[in-house]
Amino acid sequence: MDQRGHMGVDEATFPLFVCAYVPEFPAQALLRLRPELARSPVVVLAGDPPLQQVCSTNARAAGLGVVPGMTLAELDSFTGLALLRRSEAEERSARAALLEALAAFTPRLEVQPLAPSSANMPTVFMVVLDMAGTGRLFGTGLEAIARLSRALAALRVFTQFAASANLHTAVCLAPSARKTPCLVPPGQERQRLGRLPLSALHPTARQEEALALWGLRTLGELADLPEEQLIVRLGQGGKRLRLLARGEYPHLLVPEEPAFTLEEFLAFDEPVELLDSLLFLLGPMLDQLLERAGQRALALASVTVTLGLDGGGEHRRMLKPALPVAQREVLLKLLHLDLQAHPPSAGVLSLRVGAEPGDQSKVQLGLFAPQLPEALRLDVTLARIASLVGEDRVGSPRLTDTHASDSFTMERFVVPQAPPPARAARTSVKTTLRRCRPPVEVSVQHEGGRLFAFSLRGKRYAVQQAYGPWRRSGEWWSANIWSREEWDVHAVREADGALNCVLTHDLLRHHWQLEALYD
Repeated sequence: MDQRGHMGVDEATFPLFVCAYVPEFPAQALLRLRPELARSPVVVLAGDPPLQQVCSTNARAAGLGVVPGMTLAELDSFTGLALLRRSEAEERSARAALLEALAAFTPRLEVQPLAPSSANMPTVFMVVLDMAGTGRLFGTGLEAIARLSRALAALRVFTQFAASANLHTAVCLAPSARKTPCLVPPGQERQRLGRLPLSALHPTARQEEALALWGLRTLGELADLPEEQLIVRLGQGGKRLRLLARGEYPHLLVPEEPAFTLEEFLAFDEPVELLDSLLFLLGPMLDQLLERAGQRALALASVTVTLGLDGGGEHRRMLKPALPVAQREVLLKLLHLDLQAHPPSAGVLSLRVGAEPGDQSKVQLGLFAPQLPEALRLDVTLARIASLVGEDRVGSPRLTDTHASDSFTMERFVVPQAPPPARAARTSVKTTLRRCRPPVEVSVQHEGGRLFAFSLRGKRYAVQQAYGPWRRSGEWWSANIWSREEWDVHAVREADGALNCVLTHDLLRHHWQLEALYD
């Protein structure tokens, strides 16, 4: 027998089923997003108050003597316990995260049905992986199990593993593989299963009563019974139990194809009203989302935070950085600035964080292109500016589809994927037009279509040349209708010299303005 316990059998020559068994799943699902409680004794309660009972604990609480089924009154004799309420939503999120991590090793996954606890929900989670043909990628036997263990440990989940060529053998042995993984070579299934109690097969009440009357206690004793006599007394169900005890019961694996969704949920016992406390809870949730996205070489293109408010209602905020982000500090700072600018209207009872994945793209600059600002720092800088001056005043200007002069809107800044093409240098001289914001009111002397002079800030200018009028109008179908005439004017004043400008006449409001100056 070698150091793996294979007796010289080549693992690559037989199919290998690996069972991943997650004990105390309700407690682990809650502690996954609460790392600050990792070193505390934690107890998970199920049921309606005041009839709540313990349904799951962590190892520290179990070491103190806390067992499932205890009531709140019985827990009063323990000190230092952290009491948490069972959350189906958080268990669904943990289940999805586990399946996503395991799917990176093989697409053939099957979640095993389990007997429900007193709260009508299983307290463990078990999934079987068909690792046949993956030896060249992840190693064989214990090597593959070590890789699986590291992947789930990154999600802060403790898992027990058992592997065998027979699926049911791996399922039966996984709950007892507490310290080290259990690897069963072909032909040794019956020997390894023989020491397990009959409860490992989850017999029915009738079967359990009959086997107890016969004095049977272990799977080895059940496997030694004659098949025909067992079928006569227990029917085909008895034959199935015997084959399971011998490690010979066949199974057709039905793969489960989990959808890839990045979402985490956290519920609170009391309303959270401080932003710093909320950000402290957001950090571990972002860690989990980034870890799950990183397993697929992805980043977070957008993050949506939904706050369940005390008294009902939701407060939802969405962040969409210029580039997909894989840094926790950047996302946490952006959420801090956004929630500071848009606080919820009441205390927060639940926190749901969803994300859309995106490629970990990089902006490729040309050799002679100007240096662009770093996208991640630019997002934080823009968020800080928006919190000071307002979101509608930060971004990139975009001209609107209208003939109105100086008409534009602000849109979200996006880092270009490629630098703009270089334009050929032109030697011709261009005149610069400088817009006056806001336009300056003027008093104009005119007769018909001819301008004579105008007064600007108490100074009178004589018009020498005027080109126009050019008439423009728009949005006649709405309340924002506008109509005006424009002139390009060359005017002089003895003390100030010449002035080249653009004068406009609002035909609806009947007033004149200085719109721009020519340099």
